[in-house]
Amino acid sequence: MTGSPRAAKLAQRIKVVMAQALTKVVRDDAMESVTVTDARVTNDLQNATAYYTVFGDDEQKAYVAELFETNRGRLRKELGSQLTTRLTPTLEFVPDEVPMNASHVEDLLRAARQKDAEVAELAAGAEYAGDADPYKEAEEEA
Repeated sequence: MTGSPRAAKLAQRIKVVMAQALTKVVRDDAMESVTVTDARVTNDLQNATAYYTVFGDDEQKAYVAELFETNRGRLRKELGSQLTTRLTPTLEFVPDEVPMNASHVEDLLRAARQKDAEVAELAAGAEYAGDADPYKEAEEEA
């Protein structure tokens, strides 16, 4: 996650504060479908990135991204009031692609399992073209 234990601890705190502040500060029904999945802080504690997912279609995701941009200052102010650090880190909000990537990997694995099952089904009724052990004769002669 991060190199510094203090940065890791601060990132965890930012994740919790941002999750709580979404409905408290933004006050939009669209934020009900948002989940803060992760937060990362630079080692100098100056910049923070909050990763989020949105349960909804592309239009809803675009609307939530716009809400984050317009309310960035208010969310940072809330973050500053909740943290005990000397400086409040700047905030960046990034949609988390991990769930989509994981879903894609699951689809690929499902397709691979299906192909493996088809190959196993074909191999179940197959017979050898020649002997079961074609090297058998070469071993006996030697």
